[in-house]
Amino acid sequence: MKKRLSPKEKARVAEIFSRLAEVMPEPKTELRFQDPYTLVVAVALSAQATDVSVNKATDRLYQAAWTPQQMLDLGVEGLMPYIQSIGLYRTKAKNVVALSRILVEQYGGKVPLERSALQSLPGVGRKTASVVLNELGIEPAIAVDTHVFRVSHRLKLSAGKTPDAVERDLMAIVPGAYLTKAHHWLILHGRYTCVARRPKCEACVIRDLCPSGDLFI
Repeated sequence: MKKRLSPKEKARVAEIFSRLAEVMPEPKTELRFQDPYTLVVAVALSAQATDVSVNKATDRLYQAAWTPQQMLDLGVEGLMPYIQSIGLYRTKAKNVVALSRILVEQYGGKVPLERSALQSLPGVGRKTASVVLNELGIEPAIAVDTHVFRVSHRLKLSAGKTPDAVERDLMAIVPGAYLTKAHHWLILHGRYTCVARRPKCEACVIRDLCPSGDLFI
Protein backbone atom coordinates (compact mmCIF):
# COMPACT_ATOMS: atom_id res chain seq x y z
CA MET A 1 0.00 0.00 0.00
CA LYS A 2 1.36 3.41 -0.96
CA LYS A 3 2.29 5.56 2.00
CA ARG A 4 -0.14 8.45 2.44
CA LEU A 5 1.02 11.82 3.74
CA SER A 6 -0.95 14.65 5.26
CA PRO A 7 -0.77 17.94 3.32
CA LYS A 8 1.56 19.34 5.99
CA GLU A 9 3.88 16.35 5.84
CA LYS A 10 3.80 16.35 2.05
CA ALA A 11 4.90 19.99 2.06
CA ARG A 12 7.71 19.20 4.56
CA VAL A 13 9.05 16.39 2.42
CA ALA A 14 8.96 18.56 -0.70
CA GLU A 15 10.80 21.34 1.12
CA ILE A 16 13.49 18.92 2.34
CA PHE A 17 14.36 17.89 -1.20
CA SER A 18 13.97 21.42 -2.56
CA ARG A 19 16.64 22.66 -0.15
CA LEU A 20 18.96 19.72 -0.83
CA ALA A 21 18.57 20.49 -4.53
CA GLU A 22 19.64 24.08 -3.93
CA VAL A 23 22.91 23.14 -2.26
CA MET A 24 23.60 20.06 -4.44
CA PRO A 25 22.04 20.79 -7.84
CA GLU A 26 23.91 18.06 -9.76
CA PRO A 27 24.77 15.26 -7.33
CA LYS A 28 26.71 12.30 -8.69
CA THR A 29 28.22 9.14 -7.34
CA GLU A 30 31.71 9.65 -5.97
CA LEU A 31 32.81 6.36 -7.51
CA ARG A 32 34.94 6.88 -10.60
CA PHE A 33 33.89 5.07 -13.77
CA GLN A 34 34.07 5.39 -17.55
CA ASP A 35 31.14 3.32 -18.80
CA PRO A 36 28.41 0.93 -17.58
CA TYR A 37 30.86 -1.95 -17.08
CA THR A 38 33.32 -0.01 -14.94
CA LEU A 39 30.37 1.42 -12.99
CA VAL A 40 28.98 -2.07 -12.27
CA VAL A 41 32.40 -3.25 -11.11
CA ALA A 42 32.97 -0.18 -8.92
CA VAL A 43 29.55 -0.44 -7.28
CA ALA A 44 29.98 -4.18 -6.69
CA LEU A 45 33.35 -3.52 -5.06
CA SER A 46 31.90 -0.75 -2.86
CA ALA A 47 29.79 -3.07 -0.69
CA GLN A 48 31.04 -2.64 2.90
CA ALA A 49 33.80 -0.35 1.63
CA THR A 50 34.22 3.39 1.19
CA ASP A 51 34.13 5.09 -2.18
CA VAL A 52 37.61 6.46 -1.45
CA SER A 53 39.06 2.98 -0.99
CA VAL A 54 37.32 1.68 -4.10
CA ASN A 55 38.54 4.60 -6.23
CA LYS A 56 42.09 4.05 -5.03
CA ALA A 57 41.89 0.41 -6.11
CA THR A 58 40.09 0.94 -9.42
CA ASP A 59 42.39 3.76 -10.49
CA ARG A 60 45.09 1.08 -10.77
CA LEU A 61 42.83 -1.77 -11.82
CA TYR A 62 41.26 0.06 -14.75
CA GLN A 63 44.67 0.72 -16.23
CA ALA A 64 45.12 -3.06 -16.52
CA ALA A 65 41.55 -4.22 -17.17
CA TRP A 66 38.55 -2.09 -18.09
CA THR A 67 36.49 -4.46 -20.23
CA PRO A 68 34.86 -7.80 -19.39
CA GLN A 69 37.29 -9.70 -21.62
CA GLN A 70 40.31 -8.00 -20.09
CA MET A 71 38.98 -8.84 -16.62
CA LEU A 72 38.56 -12.47 -17.69
CA ASP A 73 42.13 -12.49 -18.98
CA LEU A 74 43.30 -11.07 -15.65
CA GLY A 75 41.45 -13.79 -13.74
CA VAL A 76 40.68 -14.06 -10.05
CA GLU A 77 44.30 -14.46 -8.97
CA GLY A 78 45.37 -11.54 -11.12
CA LEU A 79 42.53 -9.32 -9.90
CA MET A 80 42.97 -9.86 -6.16
CA PRO A 81 46.21 -7.84 -5.75
CA TYR A 82 44.47 -4.76 -7.17
CA ILE A 83 41.55 -4.92 -4.71
CA GLN A 84 43.08 -6.53 -1.62
CA SER A 85 42.77 -3.25 0.31
CA ILE A 86 38.97 -3.55 0.03
CA GLY A 87 36.92 -5.67 2.42
CA LEU A 88 35.78 -9.11 1.22
CA TYR A 89 38.14 -8.80 -1.73
CA ARG A 90 38.44 -12.54 -2.37
CA THR A 91 34.69 -12.98 -2.78
CA LYS A 92 34.43 -9.77 -4.79
CA ALA A 93 37.22 -10.88 -7.12
CA LYS A 94 35.38 -14.14 -7.83
CA ASN A 95 32.13 -12.27 -8.46
CA VAL A 96 33.71 -9.67 -10.77
CA VAL A 97 35.38 -12.34 -12.89
CA ALA A 98 32.20 -14.45 -12.91
CA LEU A 99 29.98 -11.56 -14.00
CA SER A 100 32.55 -10.60 -16.62
CA ARG A 101 32.37 -14.13 -18.04
CA ILE A 102 28.57 -13.92 -18.27
CA LEU A 103 28.79 -10.54 -20.01
CA VAL A 104 31.23 -11.93 -22.57
CA GLU A 105 29.42 -15.21 -23.17
CA GLN A 106 25.80 -14.03 -23.01
CA TYR A 107 25.76 -10.31 -23.77
CA GLY A 108 28.58 -9.73 -26.23
CA GLY A 109 30.65 -7.94 -23.60
CA LYS A 110 27.95 -5.36 -22.92
CA VAL A 111 26.18 -4.67 -19.63
CA PRO A 112 22.43 -5.39 -19.84
CA LEU A 113 20.74 -2.26 -18.58
CA GLU A 114 17.58 -3.93 -17.34
CA ARG A 115 16.98 -4.67 -13.67
CA SER A 116 16.29 -8.40 -13.72
CA ALA A 117 19.27 -9.08 -16.00
CA LEU A 118 21.55 -6.95 -13.86
CA GLN A 119 20.43 -8.62 -10.64
CA SER A 120 21.12 -12.03 -12.13
CA LEU A 121 24.84 -11.22 -12.33
CA PRO A 122 27.08 -12.57 -9.53
CA GLY A 123 27.59 -9.98 -6.79
CA VAL A 124 24.94 -7.64 -8.19
CA GLY A 125 21.94 -7.38 -5.88
CA ARG A 126 19.05 -4.96 -5.83
CA LYS A 127 21.10 -2.15 -4.30
CA THR A 128 23.89 -2.38 -6.87
CA ALA A 129 21.40 -2.56 -9.73
CA SER A 130 19.54 0.47 -8.37
CA VAL A 131 22.73 2.53 -8.19
CA VAL A 132 23.69 1.60 -11.76
CA LEU A 133 20.26 2.21 -13.28
CA ASN A 134 19.79 5.49 -11.43
CA GLU A 135 23.28 6.80 -12.15
CA LEU A 136 22.93 6.08 -15.86
CA GLY A 137 19.52 7.76 -15.98
CA ILE A 138 17.70 4.59 -16.98
CA GLU A 139 15.39 4.12 -14.00
CA PRO A 140 14.60 6.35 -11.02
CA ALA A 141 15.76 4.32 -8.05
CA ILE A 142 16.80 4.82 -4.44
CA ALA A 143 19.48 2.44 -3.24
CA VAL A 144 19.37 2.33 0.56
CA ASP A 145 22.82 2.16 2.11
CA THR A 146 23.76 2.96 5.69
CA HIS A 147 23.65 6.73 5.03
CA VAL A 148 20.24 6.70 3.36
CA PHE A 149 18.88 4.42 6.08
CA ARG A 150 20.12 6.71 8.87
CA VAL A 151 19.03 9.99 7.30
CA SER A 152 15.61 8.64 6.36
CA HIS A 153 14.97 7.60 9.95
CA ARG A 154 16.22 10.84 11.46
CA LEU A 155 14.07 12.87 9.09
CA LYS A 156 11.12 10.54 9.78
CA LEU A 157 10.78 9.81 6.09
CA SER A 158 10.58 6.15 6.97
CA ALA A 159 10.35 3.90 9.98
CA GLY A 160 11.23 0.83 7.92
CA LYS A 161 13.34 -1.76 9.66
CA THR A 162 15.03 -3.04 6.50
CA PRO A 163 16.61 -1.34 3.48
CA ASP A 164 13.83 -2.69 1.27
CA ALA A 165 11.16 -1.20 3.54
CA VAL A 166 12.91 2.17 3.59
CA GLU A 167 13.24 2.06 -0.18
CA ARG A 168 9.51 1.45 -0.59
CA ASP A 169 8.67 4.35 1.71
CA LEU A 170 11.02 6.75 -0.06
CA MET A 171 9.83 5.78 -3.54
CA ALA A 172 6.28 6.48 -2.39
CA ILE A 173 6.84 9.91 -0.84
CA VAL A 174 9.69 11.60 -2.70
CA PRO A 175 8.19 14.08 -5.20
CA GLY A 176 8.62 12.90 -8.78
CA ALA A 177 10.71 15.90 -9.78
CA TYR A 178 13.35 14.92 -7.23
CA LEU A 179 13.25 11.15 -7.57
CA THR A 180 16.26 10.64 -9.82
CA LYS A 181 18.56 12.62 -7.53
CA ALA A 182 17.12 11.79 -4.10
CA HIS A 183 19.43 8.79 -3.74
CA HIS A 184 22.54 10.97 -4.09
CA TRP A 185 21.22 13.78 -1.91
CA LEU A 186 20.49 11.45 0.99
CA ILE A 187 23.84 9.68 0.67
CA LEU A 188 25.87 12.88 0.48
CA HIS A 189 23.88 14.52 3.28
CA GLY A 190 24.52 11.48 5.46
CA ARG A 191 28.17 11.23 4.50
CA TYR A 192 29.11 14.85 5.16
CA THR A 193 26.47 16.48 7.39
CA CYS A 194 24.09 14.03 9.05
CA VAL A 195 26.94 11.75 10.08
CA ALA A 196 26.43 8.79 12.40
CA ARG A 197 27.92 9.83 15.75
CA ARG A 198 27.90 13.61 15.89
CA PRO A 199 25.76 15.06 13.11
CA LYS A 200 26.67 18.60 12.08
CA CYS A 201 23.26 20.06 12.80
CA GLU A 202 24.63 23.59 12.96
CA ALA A 203 25.56 23.33 9.27
CA CYS A 204 22.40 21.53 8.15
CA VAL A 205 20.21 23.30 5.60
CA ILE A 206 17.16 21.27 6.66
CA ARG A 207 17.65 21.47 10.43
CA ASP A 208 14.31 23.18 11.03
CA LEU A 209 12.58 20.41 9.07
CA CYS A 210 14.20 17.60 11.05
CA PRO A 211 12.22 16.04 13.92
CA SER A 212 15.43 14.57 15.38
CA GLY A 213 17.55 17.72 15.50
CA ASP A 214 16.97 18.42 19.19
CA LEU A 215 18.40 15.01 20.10
CA PHE A 216 21.89 16.12 19.12
CA ILE A 217 22.02 19.56 20.72
